[in-house]
Amino acid sequence: MKKNLSRAAKIIYGSGDLGFSLTTTIIGAYFLFFLTDVVGIAPAVAGIAILIGRTWDYLNDPLIGHISDRTRSRWGRRRPFLLFGALPFALAFMLMWYRPPLESQVALAAYYSVAYVLFDAAATFVYMPYFALTPELTENYDERTSLTSYRMFFSIFGSLLAFTVPMMIIGTFTPQSAGKVMTMAVIFGVASALPLWLVFFNTRENAVFIAQEKPKMLDSLKAALKNRPFVFSAVIYLLTWVCMDILQTTLLFFIKYALGLEAQSDLLMALIFVTAIIALPFWEYTSRKINKRIAYAIGIGFWATVQIVLITVGPSVSQPVIYFLCVMAGIGVSAAHVLPWSIIPDAIEWDEYRTGERHEGVFYSLITLMQKIASSIAIPLVGVMLQLTHYQANALQQPPSAVLGIRMLVGPIPAILLSIGIIFAVKYPLGREQFTSIVAELEARREKA
Repeated sequence: MKKNLSRAAKIIYGSGDLGFSLTTTIIGAYFLFFLTDVVGIAPAVAGIAILIGRTWDYLNDPLIGHISDRTRSRWGRRRPFLLFGALPFALAFMLMWYRPPLESQVALAAYYSVAYVLFDAAATFVYMPYFALTPELTENYDERTSLTSYRMFFSIFGSLLAFTVPMMIIGTFTPQSAGKVMTMAVIFGVASALPLWLVFFNTRENAVFIAQEKPKMLDSLKAALKNRPFVFSAVIYLLTWVCMDILQTTLLFFIKYALGLEAQSDLLMALIFVTAIIALPFWEYTSRKINKRIAYAIGIGFWATVQIVLITVGPSVSQPVIYFLCVMAGIGVSAAHVLPWSIIPDAIEWDEYRTGERHEGVFYSLITLMQKIASSIAIPLVGVMLQLTHYQANALQQPPSAVLGIRMLVGPIPAILLSIGIIFAVKYPLGREQFTSIVAELEARREKA
């Protein structure tokens, strides 16, 4: 296998993440807001609807991951899912933003629960095989960080679009804006499907891996649990992205009610995500010079510090200071995007070295499954906390208790999660030298075979 990928190959593969970033960021940032302020569902009921919808993925992720591991076709193991799953992925996203002619809170909650289930099933059908392509495209320790950096460019760019363009289309979240919300959903649903076809037609899978024996589900699960680098990378990813989910869900509430800058939400989001894009080469360079786990500890420690500082700012703080903090947060967000994802693939070779098999689909499915289990609890708890702190939808001014709850969700809670992730990164058991030695041994085995 080629050690170094061309820039064109990295760009094409990376572009596939654009659709996942657009849809998941829009859902994370706006869906709860949409349910409470446009549809008119009580925050706690909306949280329950999201919880029910996301629970489906507890079975969905490992099932699709295992099926992709066992798939054998003329297009490979992963690519057929991109070809046939892109259109259902787009349509299911649109259904989530339709305002049905229902008035009952129970009926509305049931509709959005079902819509969420359909979207998660369609999304898993395409993103799980897509993620599992990463370790197949290169086995080089640093090239994987580079490949992930390109993918994260599109991921962060998608987040930037998702945090800014929908607001330009919708304006404000009120019951009267339901039609504009649906227009937004159609535009972004189509835009999310197209890159998946681009990846399908312009990537090729490694024939060596396609020829390997089909793994069994139980063997794959056992291999994951016994794989120490995988367990550590899963925890690192889990803590980082649960934090990201909480912040995505809470950020608009924080900007509107804690900072009083709803009109500038587009600018603040742009500062965070443009900075994150610009900082990507820095984190790739840092991981090459030292290693991925230390680079993670530095970047995430910086981000946790910024989040703690953010809880002290309010309407009285000058806007240049807020802009500066957004830029600083963007540097940490950049590290959170690229480094956890670049650590995960290295566990695949560790697995093959010990078992003689590759279980990329199941490994990646377990990563996202754990994240979804945690976020399906954490995100609804955001709605519950808003309810407990007496949040009032569309109120010009929130009670102090609600503002305090929003500040806690933006500052201390994410900082604690990120700090625990740093501990696991420092203890991560697989470095560059050991990984390179494992890859060399695997190549020798394949040549003999």
